Amino acid sequence: MTWNVICDSSCDMRPPMLQSSRVGLEVVPLRISIGEQEWIDDENLDIPSLLEAMRQEKSASSTACPSPAAFARAFEKADCSICFTISSNLSGTYNAAVQGRSMVLDEYPEKKICIIDTRSTAGAMVLLVRKAQALIEGAAEPDFDAICGELRTYQASLRTIFTLENYDNLIKNGRMRPLVGNLLHTLGIHVIADATPQGTIHMAGKAKGEAKTFRNIVELMRASKDCTDAEVILTHCENLAGAMRLKEQILAQLPVKDVTLFSCRGLTSFYAMKNGLILVF
Repeated sequence: MTWNVICDSSCDMRPPMLQSSRVGLEVVPLRISIGEQEWIDDENLDIPSLLEAMRQEKSASSTACPSPAAFARAFEKADCSICFTISSNLSGTYNAAVQGRSMVLDEYPEKKICIIDTRSTAGAMVLLVRKAQALIEGAAEPDFDAICGELRTYQASLRTIFTLENYDNLIKNGRMRPLVGNLLHTLGIHVIADATPQGTIHMAGKAKGEAKTFRNIVELMRASKDCTDAEVILTHCENLAGAMRLKEQILAQLPVKDVTLFSCRGLTSFYAMKNGLILVF
């Protein structure tokens, strides 16, 4: 039996990072439209150029999910496919994957395809990919249905927190009034938010300055769940120094197992914007 794990490009793990002779990783790219230019969120995308184009563009930017056919092509490559998508409350990607599965099963009914709505993005997919790999490689004869059940349970246990300090994209897309966004930026106020169990965004608070923001994030993590031995994925948008400082604070104050840093791909850069940080644990 051949196994593939498929993610959309809101997963910040690149395929070469999955070192396995038994499990493959394929990333299906979304598209980002800025003005009249379209960017494909693949390995060739230059993030600083994308952010600069977003900064200069006066009109709203947008994203487009992969086609069902793109997912179908990925599902055709293995006997067993496990697919993780960005929250269905943020994108149509989950529905596209479901349609892609139907297309494949019509022609290859013997294939096994599981699609899991992460109700999150970024690090949630990294943790789920790692969990899927461990479950598949840890069994002499992996049970597809049992593995999918364990992954769904694990997904429900994950928590997501993020912080923004750049609000240009929210303003241009009509999600924040210009006066509010400009005032927050001028005062150095960071928005802190988390994901609900349904995969929607909940505004958890605001903090002025990095130090207070990081303290509030650590306290929100502590209140969200028992962090003992938790694996933390911290994704940054062109903000490695800030991510390193937050990592040090988390390791010093919470009983987590480890904190792994990733840099944002295109889709997560679109949402996090420059200097944004996304944590999943």
